[in-house]
Amino acid sequence: RIMRPDDANIAGNVHGGTILKMIEEAGAIISTRHCNSQAGEPSVAALARVERTDFLSPMCIGEVANVSAEITYTSRHSVEVQVNVMSENILTGAKKLTNKATLWYVPLSLKNVNKVLEVPPIQYMRKEQEDEGKKRYEEQKLDRLETKQRNGDVIFPVINPEPHTVGYSQSSLIHLVGPSDCTLLGFVHGGVTMKLMDEVAGIVAARHCKTNIVTASVDAINFHEKIKKGCVITISGRMTFTSNKSMEIEVFVDADPFVDEPRERYRAVSAFFTYVSLSKEGKPLPVPQLLTETEDEKRRFEEGKGRYLQTKAKRQAQMQQAAQ
Repeated sequence: RIMRPDDANIAGNVHGGTILKMIEEAGAIISTRHCNSQAGEPSVAALARVERTDFLSPMCIGEVANVSAEITYTSRHSVEVQVNVMSENILTGAKKLTNKATLWYVPLSLKNVNKVLEVPPIQYMRKEQEDEGKKRYEEQKLDRLETKQRNGDVIFPVINPEPHTVGYSQSSLIHLVGPSDCTLLGFVHGGVTMKLMDEVAGIVAARHCKTNIVTASVDAINFHEKIKKGCVITISGRMTFTSNKSMEIEVFVDADPFVDEPRERYRAVSAFFTYVSLSKEGKPLPVPQLLTETEDEKRRFEEGKGRYLQTKAKRQAQMQQAAQ
């Protein structure tokens, strides 16, 4: 579809959340189709996890986004989907790859939303493809478990914070989950949640830099629990790490199921977003150094630095491999 002004920021760059929402819609369509490809109980595929997603090139207003999806692995109860996003300048015909993403879905019964159904297997071209897919499945399963165990943090407001501190840029958004946000099962679309998360992360980055900012990448997004229609969700974001030209922002989503539900607030989704600051000409700008004040902020900064260095080393290794 063509990118319109309401898909983009004031500089004309398409929001990362808009692209994430399109990616998730493509993944949901293909995985739901596959899970209903054989006779049996009807189901809807629910998003469980999005692997790290890099924004390889910015997309602008007026360009056409083409999203394609392919199922690359199935386990007994989950589907791995690979998604590519291409942008096309319809005036010149020029095309470029903007995003590559990997998503994991689970099929939920239409009759019982708490029942996970079995996934029809796919046929692999080579045995190696199945083995590689199984390895990815085991890795994401372990990482998702580790992420869930460190989800107790809460963001509290700071009175009169100093510029460039964590408290100065931290932000929250409160959203009532309505019917238009939900699947046939009455739970929030993963793409809707990711779009809101990107919006909050973008506000944090803009407050910190006071410049035009764009999404550079998103670390693994883990969907720990479903969010039901009628819930009030709080999306919170805070700066965790800055390098010379990038910012890491932690975002999590808490749900309050207070409509006909006695349950207390719970952590539903968590992720790390990376942003870069751009000049009016679209050139990278230096990012103000994050000023950490508490021991927790210093610890999170060091953890973010570790993720940054790990990603940088992996990218350099891939470039060297491609050059050989």
